[in-house]
Amino acid sequence: MDNISNIFHNDLLPSLGARANQSIKLRKFIISPYDSRYRIWETFLLVLVVYSAWIYPFELAFLRHLSWKLFLVENIVNSFFAIDIILTFFLAYLDHKSYLLVDNPKRIAARYLSSWFILDVCSTIPYQPFGLLFNKHGNGLAYRTLNMLRLWRLRRLSALFARLEKDIRLNYYWIRCTKLISVTLFAIHCSGCFIYLIADTYPDPSRTWIGAAIPNYRSESLWVRYVTAIYWSITTLTTTGYGDLHAENPREMSFCICFMLFNLGLTAYLIGNMTNLVVQGSCRTRNFRDTIHAASRFAARNQLPEQIRDEMLAHICLRYKTEGLKQKETLDSLPKAIRSSIACHLFLPVLEKIYLFDGVSFTCRLQLVTTMEAEYYPPRETIILQNETPTDVYILVSGAVVSPTIRLMIVKILQFLTTMHTSVTFAILFGRKNG
Repeated sequence: MDNISNIFHNDLLPSLGARANQSIKLRKFIISPYDSRYRIWETFLLVLVVYSAWIYPFELAFLRHLSWKLFLVENIVNSFFAIDIILTFFLAYLDHKSYLLVDNPKRIAARYLSSWFILDVCSTIPYQPFGLLFNKHGNGLAYRTLNMLRLWRLRRLSALFARLEKDIRLNYYWIRCTKLISVTLFAIHCSGCFIYLIADTYPDPSRTWIGAAIPNYRSESLWVRYVTAIYWSITTLTTTGYGDLHAENPREMSFCICFMLFNLGLTAYLIGNMTNLVVQGSCRTRNFRDTIHAASRFAARNQLPEQIRDEMLAHICLRYKTEGLKQKETLDSLPKAIRSSIACHLFLPVLEKIYLFDGVSFTCRLQLVTTMEAEYYPPRETIILQNETPTDVYILVSGAVVSPTIRLMIVKILQFLTTMHTSVTFAILFGRKNG
């Protein structure tokens, strides 16, 4: 039994989001993917991924010759990702078949070598030093094109957004909006860089989209050329098409055809996601309004008394306000042992304050609390009808109740006092008249 407990403690993955994930004991030199230090390392790499996503398309299109500072920065960035490749051979992973955290070094290495290892290496190799052997600047078009393999690192951002969308501490709406904006900006940046590269490598500069508008565009500043390329990308992406910048040769026409076809899918993706977010945000309110209208029509069609109609609407409103609690649905989805622990924590202190259960054994109280449920009732709602045989016991935690008998007595007393008050008044008025 002890061996089995140790196996579960060391290998079984705890529930998603539990703090126990950060303290899983693994083999020596094996890194847990839930370790806080590794999370900081991942966050640091994500900053470098964002840098790579912007600089490499920009470098491919606009920078024919790298400065030594940019050359040094790129190799430092590549060294960090090279270190991450080494760390991945010591990173435990979750087996999706058994849902166990695997910390066997041989299995970790075999899995990594058979999956993303080749692509990670290709996206980390420093191509500029090799280019220096054949080109004095080490930055020919072929080597700049190989640098585009660095964009493979963007898969880390995709995994980040997938994880953030499941994090209940963050707002899902804003996470999705940030993702959509990031995808759009990246598409605009890449398309602007590619269309400029096509124009810059065309034999006749005057027959290019930018050369027709700015004849000596190569003499313009880097900022002007980049802004012009982004301007073309945005007007094309949004289908505005002012016509001041347009394709002038077959290469540019071919690229524009591909880019506009890509825009169809991107636009559908953006509109679909935004529509889903808007509908999701208003779905709960719309369902509440539909339920209220349905209940009102039901009461009018069946000519129900106003009191019953008010009770129906009050119950629907209360259910709408307490929908976020969903206590019963949450408890029903948990194992029996966890439900019993929660029930003891919630209901046992309440049960101990009831004089009716004084002297009852602790074991009996535990059996009682496991069958207890929390209920919410709006004001003036009937809980138990008169002359009805109740099958439940209610313990009042908050609020006040009036039994049907007591309420009937109060009504009769009020009616009696009203009748007496009216009789006396009439008697006084009649006496005055006779007098």
